[in-house]
Amino acid sequence: MFNRQFDAQPVGITRREALCRSAAGFGSMALASLLAPAAGAAPVETAVPNPLAPQGGHFPARARRIIFLFMSGGPSQVDTFDYKPLLQRDDGKPLPFAKPSVQFNSTGNLLKSPWKFQQYGESGSWVSELFPHLARRVDDLCQIHSLHGTNPAHGGAVMKVHTGSDNFIRPSIGSWVSYGLGTENGNLPAFVTICPTLAFGGINNWSSSFLPAVYQGTALGDASVPSEKAKVRYIKNSRLPRELQRLQLDRLGEVNREHQVQAGAEASLEARINSFELAYRMQSELPRVEDLSSETAATQALYGLDNPVTANFGRMCLMARRFAESGVRFIQVTHNDNKVQWDQHSNLKAGHEKNALEVDLPIAGLLHDLKARGLLEDTLVWWGGEFGRTPTAEADGRDHNPEGFTMWLAGGGVKGGLHYGSTDDYGYFAAENKVHIHDLHATMLHLLGLDHERLTYRYAGRDFRLTDVEGRVVSELFA
Repeated sequence: MFNRQFDAQPVGITRREALCRSAAGFGSMALASLLAPAAGAAPVETAVPNPLAPQGGHFPARARRIIFLFMSGGPSQVDTFDYKPLLQRDDGKPLPFAKPSVQFNSTGNLLKSPWKFQQYGESGSWVSELFPHLARRVDDLCQIHSLHGTNPAHGGAVMKVHTGSDNFIRPSIGSWVSYGLGTENGNLPAFVTICPTLAFGGINNWSSSFLPAVYQGTALGDASVPSEKAKVRYIKNSRLPRELQRLQLDRLGEVNREHQVQAGAEASLEARINSFELAYRMQSELPRVEDLSSETAATQALYGLDNPVTANFGRMCLMARRFAESGVRFIQVTHNDNKVQWDQHSNLKAGHEKNALEVDLPIAGLLHDLKARGLLEDTLVWWGGEFGRTPTAEADGRDHNPEGFTMWLAGGGVKGGLHYGSTDDYGYFAAENKVHIHDLHATMLHLLGLDHERLTYRYAGRDFRLTDVEGRVVSELFA
């Protein structure tokens, strides 16, 4: 399945097709009843092959699904998980080496972190006081301190993290995962994104691009919508009972299959057929997953739903767990209040404290809940933003920094308590065991049982992949 190609072959309208299109298709129904007894031909196939059927990977997988906790705007590595004693010591002094040749804005001297760091867990991991709840789960975290990208602007960097490209429209990582593995629940999409931001690429960050449309992410709300209102629109048909909807879909399927017999395979038609079928099946399953009323008060408190500060993001994390246990392959949760949430060019202290307070307890609750239910073992949790921040000051904040930053993974076959790679003494550049975004994508696909060099799709005359012509698997992260 990894090199399928779809070619549309337009044809003229036949008399049979005209009957199908006119008078609600009654002419074609009459014709079919007249011809069927005499012709003795096999009936037109109405069963729709499901492109989201579960697929085996290239080799045994360590993880079955991904939950991506996207911190939109770029959290500061030197204020969260990458402790730099020399930055604290040399506050206010010039950076003792050259800054990048391309910067988003100009910055001044070194700016120490306004938060204290402390070591936690058996791993002795340094965590800032911004994350008191996550600090108690550091032995579950596999921290990568040497991430680096290529773009200092939000738009390009966000696209790079989501699609592997910062200047071309490419399929999202969630779409590639759906294409490679399908879904474990045929009544739900393989890829769900909860309250995604509409800025900096918008829908292109969860688009299937040139992959068939069935692999596109299904968005629940967006960043401007409270998570309690983040639902799939029109999930219920108020006018037609399900039995009549089923009859309509079956008849439509017959017409479309007959067209395909005459015209050949058409990617757009296949996508429409499959989207109709999936939408029909989702009516029974999705409302159940979205309904949190069955969760105990203790579970809801674990995610912070009893606190107005944490409730919005906590509800997203709880929905992510429910989608994960229901068989969805890729679930994204975005922390963004319709602004560039973690983008503190100024007022660093107030901004990062607000953001961390909203997400710290819900994320710790998610990790605890997944582990308690036995789901963390085969669920890869991925945390990070599109880039980090500079250790040098821009007013009383920090500028964009794609040169070196931290992300962490948990569960899904990675080593808990591991610290991989490092930035320089001040936290500006990735220095040791550098990990590019392509390397991270290759590594996560490998954990899912997919070879990033073999997961390809032929389009416009060449084979494409998530990692383009780059990417190495960082096997040192594996348990």
